[in-house]
Amino acid sequence: MDLSLFSDLPLWMLVTGCAVMVFAGFVKGAVGFALPMITISGLGSFLPAELALAVLILPTFTSNVWQSLRQGWRAALASAGRFRLYLAMVVIFIALSAQVVTLIPQELLFLLIGGPLVIFGIVQLVGLDLRLRPETRVRDETIIGGIAGLIGGVSGIWGPPTVMYLTAIDAPKAEAMRVQGVIYGVGSVALLLAHLRSGVLDAQTIPLSAAAVIPVLAGMGIGYLVHDRMPQSTFRRAMLFVLVIAGMNLIRRGLFA
Repeated sequence: MDLSLFSDLPLWMLVTGCAVMVFAGFVKGAVGFALPMITISGLGSFLPAELALAVLILPTFTSNVWQSLRQGWRAALASAGRFRLYLAMVVIFIALSAQVVTLIPQELLFLLIGGPLVIFGIVQLVGLDLRLRPETRVRDETIIGGIAGLIGGVSGIWGPPTVMYLTAIDAPKAEAMRVQGVIYGVGSVALLLAHLRSGVLDAQTIPLSAAAVIPVLAGMGIGYLVHDRMPQSTFRRAMLFVLVIAGMNLIRRGLFA
């Protein structure tokens, strides 16, 4: 990887890159997800894709650790226990679907994921209340967790289905944040290990990725201030809005990849 592309960036690109990371961290702190989507979309507009990915890896891991442990490890374990069936289904189906990753065109998968997400988010935002009932939780976690894992194993994307599920059960915002942190944390560990092996993250790119942790955590800190002051209803609408944006981004990738 030619790091001279990074070291020779003009000042406006460095400032813009830092701003992208702060904004991605802010959204992560406010609603709990979308950091990779914002970072790759933003940095990828002026950095090589491989370098943008390398920069993302350590901030993703660090932000998920902070998010899941913000109220302490006992709260994180309690949330993981309450959603253990969902977590188990995600992990199982990631492992299974990863074996057929070459058999399904990613463009088609992005369209199949993005379309329902956009429809779900818009329907909820315009006032139609689609909620899942507590008495069907075992069924719902089995099905939606399995779908999230199936999608994740093939495409590396399992955040939006998780957000859709948490929104549909109207999970309290603190728990929704913790559960997202745990689920995405598992993925970020896998991402870190995979790219240490692939060479994307190496002795040259690790310092770049480590430096990017600072603006992301600064943005998260600001996002947490907003999150802590948001009523549950506002938090839910904010999650839905970002979910629609995420779905539209997946559709874009499916149509123009």
